[in-house]
Amino acid sequence: MAAQFLQWWDDVVEEYGDPRVADWPLMDSPRTGTIMVIIYLFIVWIGPKLMKNREPFSLKHVIAVYNFSMVVLSWYLLWEFLMGGWGTGYSYGCQVVDYSDSPQALRMANCCWWFYFSKFIEMLDTVFFILRKKNRQISFLHVFHHALMPFSWWIGVKFVAGGFGTFHAMLNSWIHFMMYIYYGLSGLGPEWQKYLWWKKYMTTMQLTQFFLVMVHCGQLLFIECSYPKVFVWIIGSYGFIFFWMFLHFYIQSYSKGAKAKSGTTTTKSENGVTNGVDGGHHVKSH
Repeated sequence: MAAQFLQWWDDVVEEYGDPRVADWPLMDSPRTGTIMVIIYLFIVWIGPKLMKNREPFSLKHVIAVYNFSMVVLSWYLLWEFLMGGWGTGYSYGCQVVDYSDSPQALRMANCCWWFYFSKFIEMLDTVFFILRKKNRQISFLHVFHHALMPFSWWIGVKFVAGGFGTFHAMLNSWIHFMMYIYYGLSGLGPEWQKYLWWKKYMTTMQLTQFFLVMVHCGQLLFIECSYPKVFVWIIGSYGFIFFWMFLHFYIQSYSKGAKAKSGTTTTKSENGVTNGVDGGHHVKSH
């Protein structure tokens, strides 16, 4: 059975794999990425045990550099998605993948690879939680998201590095750009809280992101388009699941806010930022 599956997989890669990315780092097979995910899951399992009787690390300066770096990376990805297609002629309806070696097509493919690679960098979010003993933040959804994204995006880069399926990645890059600015400022201390007046809009932005992903995917089911429908269903389902998860959080937070006004306290993180979820990330203040 295993041999038959491997043969089937080799046939799929040979027939549908993008030859442009075949020799790029991590793209020859999903093996290396899978090992990295397994190491990540092992750290999630063993880390809290090793930290149980230790004092939490501060890591304030390290995390400040990390947040700033993620702001820069997220902006770079957003810019490249725009210049690679979405701001320079891509159709918001049916947009197939350009598999040519044109500069713009390669620019988009390169951006897809960096977006994929960024999913490994973002695993540091969890590592920082463990080292700071913020285990409450390491939910199932948080870990599931970080473990799933490298697999889904390896497939995306391998077979459809560009086109329709990069719309949600462009939106996500914008959300991450805003999020890491938020994390960075909130991590500077209470005196910076006055500059975070827009924190209440973060969940609304995230809800809007997933709603647009659902609409974008849904319209492709009613028009003729040669873009592989399997990816439309995967992306649309992802958007649907997280839209309802965020909506639940939004309603729950609104109710808590109403209770707080009547004298009931709300559950918040240590610097007053209400916990939420961003595609599996708990909204956190480093």
